[in-house]
Amino acid sequence: MGVIILRLEGPMQSWGTYSHFTERDTGIEPSKSGVIGILCAALGRPRNANLEDLCSLRMTVLTVREGKIARDFHTTLNVPKANNPNRKDTVISNRYYLADACFLVFLEGDDALVNELLRALKNPKWGIYLGRKSFIPSAPVLFEDKIWSGGVEPVVEFALEKLNLKDKKKVRIIIESSSGDGEPRWDVPLSFAKRQFKVRYVRNEWRYLCEGKVNK
Repeated sequence: MGVIILRLEGPMQSWGTYSHFTERDTGIEPSKSGVIGILCAALGRPRNANLEDLCSLRMTVLTVREGKIARDFHTTLNVPKANNPNRKDTVISNRYYLADACFLVFLEGDDALVNELLRALKNPKWGIYLGRKSFIPSAPVLFEDKIWSGGVEPVVEFALEKLNLKDKKKVRIIIESSSGDGEPRWDVPLSFAKRQFKVRYVRNEWRYLCEGKVNK
């Protein structure tokens, strides 16, 4: 099993998991569906592609900067009405996003798949966005051009050492867990074309730092 690290950093990003119509939510960290969407863009996979291999990846998220939730108030003019396309309507929507957030995402999976993802992320076939098409990363998505072995935990410690977060006393880490030991998240995509998702479970942990390094 191999591990790669993604850095998701930008002025705006959005990771909605229950958006409907005029209310577009965001979670406080990247969703698995959003990360798989990034991988699909890098690989050049269409919306109706099979996602089973990408869903099998184990995802861990390290919060470098939590960011602040903000709202974008949208007014869209001249939208055709569903029951009468000849009539135009005005649609108002509230779109929430995270401002100035930064995350590291650790993906662990089959060696062949992880190698394919590393190559694709270095030369993506389509544009990479942070949850919405206008939200562009402000830093390279690959944190390191490297594949690790030996599990996620030592890679998380490596990343914390490299980040050297001297202004922080602790960081939040989101770890996938079994159903009896975590919060449910309906963000594992079965099909992007049909917008079908299944549940996974995560738990939040805190790592305490001393002079920017893990306090062991």
